[in-house]
Amino acid sequence: METMGSLRRTNYCGEVSMANAGEQMTVCGSIARARDKGGIIFADLRDTTGILQLVFDEDTPKEVFAKAESLKSEYVVICRGVLRERAAKTDKIATGDVELYVSELRILSEAQTPPFEIRDGINVNDDLRLRYRYLDLRRPSMHEPIVLRSKIMQIIRNYFTENHFTEIETPTLIKSTPEGARDYLVPSRVQPGHFYALPQSPQLYKQILMLSGFDRYFQLAHCYRDEDLRADRQPEFTQVDEELSFVDENDIMTINEGLLKRLWKEVLNIDIETPFPRMPWDEAMGRYGSDKPDTRFGLEIVDVTDVFDGTEFKPFAAVLEAGGSIRAINAKGLASKLTRKNIDKLGEVAKTYGAKGLAFSRLTEEGTTSSFEKFLTEEEKATLYKTLNAEVGDVLLIVSDADWVKACTALGQVRLEIGRKYGLIDPDKFNFLWVVDFPLFEYSETEGRWMAMHHPFTLPKAEDIDKVESDPGACHAVAYDIVLNGVEMGGGSMRINDPALQDRMFKALGFTEEKARESFGFLMDAYKFGAPPHGGMAYGLDRMVMLMLKKDSIRDVIAFPKVQNASEPMSGAPDLVDEQQLRDLSIALTQPE
Repeated sequence: METMGSLRRTNYCGEVSMANAGEQMTVCGSIARARDKGGIIFADLRDTTGILQLVFDEDTPKEVFAKAESLKSEYVVICRGVLRERAAKTDKIATGDVELYVSELRILSEAQTPPFEIRDGINVNDDLRLRYRYLDLRRPSMHEPIVLRSKIMQIIRNYFTENHFTEIETPTLIKSTPEGARDYLVPSRVQPGHFYALPQSPQLYKQILMLSGFDRYFQLAHCYRDEDLRADRQPEFTQVDEELSFVDENDIMTINEGLLKRLWKEVLNIDIETPFPRMPWDEAMGRYGSDKPDTRFGLEIVDVTDVFDGTEFKPFAAVLEAGGSIRAINAKGLASKLTRKNIDKLGEVAKTYGAKGLAFSRLTEEGTTSSFEKFLTEEEKATLYKTLNAEVGDVLLIVSDADWVKACTALGQVRLEIGRKYGLIDPDKFNFLWVVDFPLFEYSETEGRWMAMHHPFTLPKAEDIDKVESDPGACHAVAYDIVLNGVEMGGGSMRINDPALQDRMFKALGFTEEKARESFGFLMDAYKFGAPPHGGMAYGLDRMVMLMLKKDSIRDVIAFPKVQNASEPMSGAPDLVDEQQLRDLSIALTQPE
């Protein structure tokens, strides 16, 4: 192997073009592939910007040609030569019009044969790719999202800075507080038996910053939650975090619409229309069965409860007697695709999300097949058809439940399954939506008490403040989520800045004064010295990049992601530690039950 010597890069591979033809330049990178054609050798050189073809022939100095004959995939090289027009042009790479005629070559590092080909379009086991993540990231389809992520982060920083925000780093070793997901804990060596938590969010600190007079703060914050993984969730993730003083929710939404408009324009060259639509949480749940509705297609949920008022059909009558709800969707024109077998599969989806079953009517030219119509009166059937605009070729799907949210949620998942399976969703659309007016509380059967739907510092809507203690289930929050194509990309709220109201919130959530002070005492004390009206929000940066680049998983936009069991295959984390480290931390391990 050789050193670079006096050679230093003058150009990046993916940034040269016909405008540079005739120039002498030095490039470096890894050999993507080499092809010896007998007397002439072609090699594709790859760096972080793209690929450039290298050429060696009979006019190449002999010692250089001899080196070129030894080139193999992933050898690291630096070379100098003259850029010229390519004889056999190609549009497969951005530099397909040119090639570098090499006069000097240095092989800086040789490489073993990799366990899989370093190119796109390969079919390789995910475990193998993650174990050799450093090789997988060399492939263009894996490399480019990480580069684009960096560009997105830079645009975010520039935008916030231009709008009077200050970037401030908050601690990552913090106090563990109740509410939210499970914390990752870090034992203290100097205070045995005491623990830090890794932040699930910088929530308390960013509010403290507003009380510290910083007015507008942002941070690309690393956050941690000890929860089960899925396609859009990792135990550690990056949050675009922000907090603003002397604003209301409209100001915050407007500022963030400007950020998203700039991102989509500068990264994707797409002009998105602002302002975004706003939809109350009650409406989102009622129409789409989701607080993050995908509005790229129809199949909206319809409330048909009144249709069955006084019905003798026992399942529906029981639901009505319990004060429940009956909801339906009309899968218009899908009778030919929604066979009985496929409807049964949809029924399993509904049951997964809490429904007792999925009633259906399938309207075809041959007649109607239904699981419930024979129990209806002609008037009920006619009213149902009219309400749902039912015609031949349609399939009516119905869920009933004593809890209207459960009925809508189950039917909403059926809706999404139909949309995905039968091609109703336009993948090229970017449908943004604000979901607003969330419930302030949600009841936890496990805890046996009301919990904050967002967090305990969320401001109730003005008209609901008097109901915080007396009727928590009827209270709504000044909260807002930004939803894109059925994915919650971010969310936030206005915060309470009245200490008396904050005390009432803690009591409504079942906190004793001692527990509230133990958990949030430093914030409660700070409020006593004057708190401006303030609010904020946070985006999941990983989700944002995933959605922008139309990737299926946030793992594709994170350099070193975790897998389903929260491990990282490349490094082997988490791992055992030696006994001395445990003794230093006053920790003794026991066998799990």
